[in-house]
Amino acid sequence: MFLVYQYLFVTAIVTHAMRDDTRNVIDEFRGVPTDDIKSMLDQRRNSLQIAVENLERDFNMGTIIRNANAFNVSTIHVIGRRQWNKRGAMGTDHYMNIQYHSTVDDFVKNVGGNQIIGIDNIEGSVPMGGQKLPSNSILVFGSEGAGLSKEMIDACSKIVAIEQFGSTRSVNVGVASGIAMYAWIQQNVLASE
Repeated sequence: MFLVYQYLFVTAIVTHAMRDDTRNVIDEFRGVPTDDIKSMLDQRRNSLQIAVENLERDFNMGTIIRNANAFNVSTIHVIGRRQWNKRGAMGTDHYMNIQYHSTVDDFVKNVGGNQIIGIDNIEGSVPMGGQKLPSNSILVFGSEGAGLSKEMIDACSKIVAIEQFGSTRSVNVGVASGIAMYAWIQQNVLASE
């Protein structure tokens, strides 16, 4: 009988912890300490990496980090400024592997063996719909408005643009990051299931 009461007591504590956990996490992680969540995610990361040129104060960084968490990318590379708006990430940055690089050159030297693919709708970019996004991709996003720097464009194996059909010249970089990461997931994760 003692084991039954002990089980009920532990179940009540866990249920209470889950109910009181206000973090933006799926039920599997409610009540689980942050470090444990990160360790669990590390065990099942996708090989996709992303990079963001953080050259100006851009409020989209938080959205991009949150999208990276949603698709469980292996690494986020932040190039340029170390400071960014963490509020938009809703705490998801705590569960991610983030590496900071002071320059594009430093970034390129540290990611050898991966295919750097820029996401931008500039002259010479190719439509995303017909492009293979390899498993060793690093998808790179620029700042809102300014896009990718000349140095980053030169470092990319190709620049891919998201096809659009309305009157706007571009979608928001935070939105573009979600579209591009999902396209990678479709090709490299969902297609093999």
